Parts: sequence; structure tokens; C-alpha cells
Amino acid sequence: MQVIYDFLEMMPFSMFSYDFMKNAFLAALLIAPLFALLGTMAVNNKMAFFSDALGHSAFTGIGIGVLLGMDRPLLSMLAFGIFLSLVITKVKAANMASADTIISVFSSCAMALGIVILAGNGGFAKYSSYLVGDILTVGSQDLALLLAVLIGVYVLWVFLYNPLLLLSINRSLAASRGVRVVLLENVFVVMVAVAVMVSIRAIGVLMINSLLILPAASARNITHSARSYHWMTTVLALFSSVTGLIVSYYQNTSAGATMVLTAAVLFLLTYIYGKIRK
Repeated sequence: MQVIYDFLEMMPFSMFSYDFMKNAFLAALLIAPLFALLGTMAVNNKMAFFSDALGHSAFTGIGIGVLLGMDRPLLSMLAFGIFLSLVITKVKAANMASADTIISVFSSCAMALGIVILAGNGGFAKYSSYLVGDILTVGSQDLALLLAVLIGVYVLWVFLYNPLLLLSINRSLAASRGVRVVLLENVFVVMVAVAVMVSIRAIGVLMINSLLILPAASARNITHSARSYHWMTTVLALFSSVTGLIVSYYQNTSAGATMVLTAAVLFLLTYIYGKIRK
């Protein structure tokens, strides 16, 4: 880690004279490709609001952790996030209501339940920072966890990419080709749930969905193949995260919000470029 710190100090940015900014920069470098990878498939499968529902469920996970006396509620957040993602997938498969309705119901209920639990135990003020997040508070343990999740997701992606791509094209076609559709969907939503929960402290409930979806949506405006789509999403995610962090430091603005605004500007530019090119 010290070698990385020394390298960052050699860069022409005064912000790297502070260890917390070095950690924030490294966190941005880890979160961006993680969200880029999952975001491409989330956009393909029209799951733009799914990560938003998981983000909102973090408050219930935190509330459960508080009730259980946990100092750090990450485990309870992970457990509840995974549980909720599997429940949403199961209910969606029943086709009793539209997907956006189901996700909206679970999202609002999870958020409300979490706030009620925390408010009743006097802990809402303590954990209200999770709403907007603070990437500047990321420590070495958080970086290690983000790295482990990033590696794990990429390893799984090597084996699951082709079935996931086929599933995003046509569920029935994927099933006819021997793809275990239900299992594959469950694995994917669990990956999203884990990525969201380990990143939410840095990005925040209100903005995590934007960073997951915007780079993928931007790349979709200007690419025409699966390979270029994934690479461009990663590039745009890294650019928006790093640029947003740097701008937030020098302009004294919220890091997460600036990262999202940068991603939004990129979406607007790619949308205009895509329309002109067509």
C-alpha cells in the first residue's frame, strides 16, 4: 500500500498529499470498474431501478444490525440486501405485476422500515450519512474489501458472461439452450447486492444507482457491439469517478454528487453524439 501512496504523491495534484484523498482515489478506481461491469447487464436487462431498491434496503439492514448490537452493520446490510434481491427476483418471476411496480413497492417499504427501526432506537442521525455517502472516509480495510469483491465479480464474469448475455437477449432462448435461468438470475442479483452494499458507505443511498446505470447508458449511446460496450462503460465510469473526485476536492463540493453529475454530463454528450451520428 505504501508503494501506491508514494506513486500517488508523485502525481501533480496537491490532494494526494493527504492519505484520505489517496484512499478516496483508490476507492474510485475500484468502484468504477465494478459498477461498470454490473451496470452493462443491469441496463441490458432493464433493471435500472433494481440497484436503487437495494440501496434503499441498506437502511433496513443497518436497522437490523443496530437491533443485534453490531458496531459495523455491513454484515446485516449484506444479508438483508441479498435476501431482498432474491425475493424481488422470485416475485418478478411470478408475473403478478410489472417489474417496475414490484421494485418500487419493495424499495419504498425497505426504506421506510429501516428509518422506523433506526428512529425508534435513536440511531437514524448516526447513520444518516449513508444517504449521501462519503468516499473521503474510506479506509484501508474498506479498500481491501472492495478489491476482494471486484476480483470475485470479475472471476464469476468470466464464466457467466455468455449465459448472462443470452439471458438478456431472450429468457426463453436461454432456457432452450440449457441455461439454468433462475440460478443465473439469482447469482447476478446477489452480485449486484454485494457490490451495492460494500460501496454504499462511499457513494450513498441516493446516488449509488446513478453511478451504476449512467456509464452503461452512456456507452450504449455510442457503441454497437458487446465488446466495445463493456470497454467503453469501464472507461466512462473511471473517467466520471476520477474526474468527479478531483473536481470535488478543488471546488469543495460533495464527492459522490460531483461524480454523478460528471457521469450525467457524459450521458448527455454521448446522447447528442449518438443522435448526430445516426
